[in-house]
Amino acid sequence: MSLKAYLHKTIVEAGCDEAGRGCLAGSVFAAAVILPKDFHHPLLNDSKKVTEANRYKLREIIEKEAIAHAVGEVSSKEIDEINILNASFLAMHRAIDKLQQKPESLLIDGNRFKEYKGIPHQCIIKGDAKFASIAAASVLAKTYRDDYMNQLHEKDPRYGWLNNKGYGTESHREAIEKHGATEHHRHSFQLVKWDLFHQH
Repeated sequence: MSLKAYLHKTIVEAGCDEAGRGCLAGSVFAAAVILPKDFHHPLLNDSKKVTEANRYKLREIIEKEAIAHAVGEVSSKEIDEINILNASFLAMHRAIDKLQQKPESLLIDGNRFKEYKGIPHQCIIKGDAKFASIAAASVLAKTYRDDYMNQLHEKDPRYGWLNNKGYGTESHREAIEKHGATEHHRHSFQLVKWDLFHQH
């Protein structure tokens, strides 16, 4: 199934998606992308189905050819304060805020969204596998978040963030048990299996 270029041909649509919602560490990132209506690229798909090398190739193409694109970030500290669902919405709002062109409609990956400044939105489950603009947003959100986790890894390699990108892999949870949680961890999440400790 190929990606649809748009939902409404005559309306300026921005596709929005986030990355890092289920992670134990690091910010959540979101992107908003307005593509030309005739945009097509054979590699473009839901970022989870695209190889890492191809995601970075696509990022260059998207940033060059998109009418507008932007990335928003919400820190782990903010996630702890407002919860991950609200943080995902806020990251998308921050991305939309930064778009160089105002969209007339928003295509949101997933089933929930908090209205943004009266712009009509449509929630689309598995939207990153259905619409090109959402797939493009998923690629930007994922690659920018990966870059950020790689930088965190350089500063503190104990948690293997280069490989797990902050997700709760066995080795990541073991590292938290051994070394404790950092300021980059989401303290409102269950960080170790039985939450034996909770570091404040």
